[in-house]
Amino acid sequence: MTGTILVVDDQESIRHFVSKNLEDEGYEVVCASTGKQALSSVRSDRPDLVLLDLRLPDLSGLEVLRRVKEEEKDLCVIIMTAFGDVESAVKAMKYGAFDYVNKPINLDQLQLMVEKGLESQTLRRELKHLRERRFSKDFIRGQSPLILRVYDIVDQVAQSESTSVLIEGESGTGKELIANLIHDQSSRREKPFLEINCAAIPRELLESELFGHERGAFTDAKTQKQGLLEMADGGTVFLDEVGEMSLNIQVKLLRVLERMSFKRVGGTKDIEVSVRIISATNRDLEDLVRKGRFREDLYYRLKVIPIHVPALRERKEDIVPLAKHFMQEFNKAFGKDFKSISPDAEKMLLEYPWPGNIRELRNLFERTVLLERGEVVDARHLKLTAGERAGDGRSLASRLEDFLTAGDVPPGGIPLEEIIEEIERSLITKAFYHTNHNQSRTAQLLNMKRDRLRYRMKIYGMKGRDGDD
Repeated sequence: MTGTILVVDDQESIRHFVSKNLEDEGYEVVCASTGKQALSSVRSDRPDLVLLDLRLPDLSGLEVLRRVKEEEKDLCVIIMTAFGDVESAVKAMKYGAFDYVNKPINLDQLQLMVEKGLESQTLRRELKHLRERRFSKDFIRGQSPLILRVYDIVDQVAQSESTSVLIEGESGTGKELIANLIHDQSSRREKPFLEINCAAIPRELLESELFGHERGAFTDAKTQKQGLLEMADGGTVFLDEVGEMSLNIQVKLLRVLERMSFKRVGGTKDIEVSVRIISATNRDLEDLVRKGRFREDLYYRLKVIPIHVPALRERKEDIVPLAKHFMQEFNKAFGKDFKSISPDAEKMLLEYPWPGNIRELRNLFERTVLLERGEVVDARHLKLTAGERAGDGRSLASRLEDFLTAGDVPPGGIPLEEIIEEIERSLITKAFYHTNHNQSRTAQLLNMKRDRLRYRMKIYGMKGRDGDD
């Protein structure tokens, strides 16, 4: 794992010793020698974890801990304490410290504790983020009979404790959000919901991500690592693109479903967990079973409850309500004030086949609200070309790449400036989301001067976070 760690100790030798070793492990380290410096650093450097000495020259470590927790409740704090002051360290844990380590510091112990602390904090932040974003999941609700049937099944499945679910449907239909809804409505909702895209992780690493590994299990396994199944104990694990999983890992996953236990890579001890497995795929798993590329026994274990999420073109009565939802979402994100969608624009939305489903509709309104002005989204704003209405909703850059690969030149030549603008606009938009619309951090992330960023923002009609000059 990586992250920023704040080391707080009044002894320079300890700060240097701890910092050097953490930096060698790939962490970014900042230091403070007093309690006041530590509090200032928490506000300015936004560390992911704090290593805090209990004895400081101005404030006590317990006082620093109390103030840190008042400002950053979820910030992970590990106490460094002399061997004879364990009682104070235990008291600090009652105040919200994650753990404590005795001096003189054992580096292996410290590194393992830091890794576990960062993993624990990541889980807490993900849970908080998911709870804050629950309103966003409402956009997949609708009134079409097909989607109402899906929600009837979701409501029933959520009442079960651990029944496994297989969600099937085209890309962009909202399979991940259905999985979130099952978790949020279940008795597991206060526990982690962890997801992994089986197609996005190399197969040789997927096993370690799921099951974890022991120190020395393979090259570069310098510390013990918990896998997602272990970290999600009591909660839900969502396996997206489960059809891409290798046969070797399928065998181990089958054991988890049968016994709720597994071994870490390189381990000998059985680890027992209680998790619900929700999987999703846009492939035909039955066909993969026939071809010998997916285990039949695992297929039926995963498919205790099958849910098919309909394509957007199959639930046309939901298209306009979804579009209005996205319009309001991006009004808020970009400081715009669109109030309605014109009849011509609604007609265009209903006629378009939406090969990219809900994801494509959302991307269209992100682009439209960002670039256009006014109070009414009109047909001319949507910029769905004849080719797009025929089913090609991809970006200009990707369509141009197909032309060039085929050896053809698009009619009218190559619109280079338009392509560059499209890419720049997309990158700035994504960077703003990543930095929570903070102009300074966005400019730093994109390696741009703030004056240039402000100029591009003005052109694209974008606004930074309130109070960010």
